[in-house]
Amino acid sequence: MALRRQVLFPYLTMIIISIISGSASSLHGDSPHDYDRLEEYGYDFDAYPSSYMSYDIEEDNDQGVGRVLASATTAFKKAWSNACSSKSAAVFLVPQKTYLVKPITFPGPCNSGLTVQIYGTIEASADRADYSKDGKHWLLFDSVQNLVVQGGGTINGNGKIWWQNSCKINKALPCKHAPTVPFYWQALTFYNCKNVKANNLKIQNGQQIHVSFEKCVNVQASNLKVTAPENSPNTDGIHVTNTQNIQISSCVIGTGDDCISIVSGSQKVQATDITCGPGHGISIGSLGSGNSEAYVSDVVVNGAKLSGTTNGVRIKTWQGGSGSASNIKFQNVEMYNVSNPIIIDQHYCDQKTPCQLQSSAVQVKNVLYQNIKGTSASNVAITFACSKRFPCQGIVLQNVDIEKRGGGAAKALCNNVKASAVGVLSPHCP
Repeated sequence: MALRRQVLFPYLTMIIISIISGSASSLHGDSPHDYDRLEEYGYDFDAYPSSYMSYDIEEDNDQGVGRVLASATTAFKKAWSNACSSKSAAVFLVPQKTYLVKPITFPGPCNSGLTVQIYGTIEASADRADYSKDGKHWLLFDSVQNLVVQGGGTINGNGKIWWQNSCKINKALPCKHAPTVPFYWQALTFYNCKNVKANNLKIQNGQQIHVSFEKCVNVQASNLKVTAPENSPNTDGIHVTNTQNIQISSCVIGTGDDCISIVSGSQKVQATDITCGPGHGISIGSLGSGNSEAYVSDVVVNGAKLSGTTNGVRIKTWQGGSGSASNIKFQNVEMYNVSNPIIIDQHYCDQKTPCQLQSSAVQVKNVLYQNIKGTSASNVAITFACSKRFPCQGIVLQNVDIEKRGGGAAKALCNNVKASAVGVLSPHCP
């Protein structure tokens, strides 16, 4: 049963979807206990001073207090259907409990704007058989507009069962593909979405990629804490592909792969106030795998701190590809004990067997490195390994000062690059 209560604004109705178990009942009644219960779940009435419709599906929960097992997946689907079909703004509420959820798609388009308010923990099923149908996604928002996902809760991908079956961890398993997995599992995916805000969430132990924005437009991702063990394979923090106009800000990321990866089709990407480590740094690419055409442009990384990562700010492309990576700025970056602080690698090869030598390449051009300082864990702080046929063009280094850890001068290796220096530059290309 759904009931409506006027709170402050008579012309706006919101739906609070309380995700708990299997049937719908009312959180509205004559007793103040109903409102106390919403407050217990963490719902902020001041944040939504309006009318609302509510669905309480706790009544039939027979899985025990604090954890909902298989039934949680069905409850999530039902509650999403109710929220998405609402003709008024809706709130999809995940209270302060832990919910075990199988792979699930939250399909759009919806009838109105929708907020997913996560206060509790959403945990992935540990049974790999549950993932056979989709083959790629765990939590997928598909074709939703005007979507907010927030709340301070946790999304736990339960990734250990996936990592132990990776050829990078279990050497008895052959790496048959290039790259070393034929596809990447994604814990939280926004696909073909427009006007998206994802903020104030903890995403941990993703199966592989933690958060992916694919074919999205107008995205704000802020105050995300993304964590996985340093040795967890292919666990990118935030992955951006075929997405335009995205702002990533105030995020803390430590995983076993790229903290942020930006790949083909992405334009107007801004990343500010990023803390990265452990991991593989902030990367554009890889681009051009399988002789493909790839384009990335208008990327700004402004304000980042990287510690103990295998790379700092990186552009990586495969031989044989085509297209371009252009108009890129890395500004105001601090690095501590980073193995490859500044690197352009146009001979990227993430496979066991050597990659075939090919002359075609993705063109890297118009890249600015400005106000970058710190320490290198290796002797080489700057590497420009560019294509012989398509040299890197328009590379500018301004006020770059990176020394070897423990003191002393680091080196720069520069091949097939047209670079210029402004202000302080250490090390410099020979």
